Amino acid sequence: MKFLRILRPEHWTKNVFVFAALLFGKKLIGPADEVWLSLGRTLAAFVCFCLAASAVYIFNDIIDRPADRLHPQKKLRPIAAGHVSVAPALFLAFLCTLTAIAGAWMLSEPLMAIVAGYVALMVMYSLVLKKMLILDCIVISVGFCLRAIAGAVVLSVFISPWLIICTFALCLFLAFGKRRSEIAQLATDSESFRATLGGYTPELLAHMLDVTSVLAVVCFLLYTMDDRTLKLFGTNHLVYTTPIVLYCIFRFSALIQTGRFSGPVQLILRDVPFQVGSVLWVVACVLIIYGQRLGIGT
Repeated sequence: MKFLRILRPEHWTKNVFVFAALLFGKKLIGPADEVWLSLGRTLAAFVCFCLAASAVYIFNDIIDRPADRLHPQKKLRPIAAGHVSVAPALFLAFLCTLTAIAGAWMLSEPLMAIVAGYVALMVMYSLVLKKMLILDCIVISVGFCLRAIAGAVVLSVFISPWLIICTFALCLFLAFGKRRSEIAQLATDSESFRATLGGYTPELLAHMLDVTSVLAVVCFLLYTMDDRTLKLFGTNHLVYTTPIVLYCIFRFSALIQTGRFSGPVQLILRDVPFQVGSVLWVVACVLIIYGQRLGIGT
């Protein structure tokens, strides 16, 4: 059980970005064999990223174990608490990395390159980049973009640059939200836990949350109104899902600044209204994108 905990399975929800290409690449409806193949390849890519992410989490927990012991929640992590020693944790991280890269290679060489690049980037983040103000959040956001690109690569579908930029802005918003929640929870002890938190202030992070949320929404609107989107889906009605997008973003921003949640994952997994909004948005996108093929007028 303790070895499962250091894999952080609850954080595998972050890898749902791999499924974006499945939805927006119009791969959910068609000949049964093609749909099942697309689902299988996307699920396999998802598993590869889960293993790669878990390897990074383990490595990060090993590096951060002195600081984690100062955190009210992270001090309970198996490595920080001393329940799992460094040597077996490193072996498990190596095994996860090897399996992830090998599995990605079996799907496609470009996917293997993306997974390997993700692991390398996140290792650099754990060692150096997380100590750099603002760049720490940018690197995290790039990692999420790699997930979205991986989903497109494994299905050999085109993914709109606007969608990539939107993903980057949205994940930058989430990353700044995590920093804001850490400051709210740790208060005056925040800098002792994470050095970069000393450079962030609640006011600065509130401003960054505002800027990145606006950027994410604007990029989403540009994607929905793009000529290629209209040609691909036969409609630009995705723009009418904007109220749901705004609700989810505003609710996240309001809740993450209270310090009630340790980060975005905890909020997403525990806040029912946010979950309902997210599900409604996905359902609306499915109905709009596949409306004609489902016999639904759009």
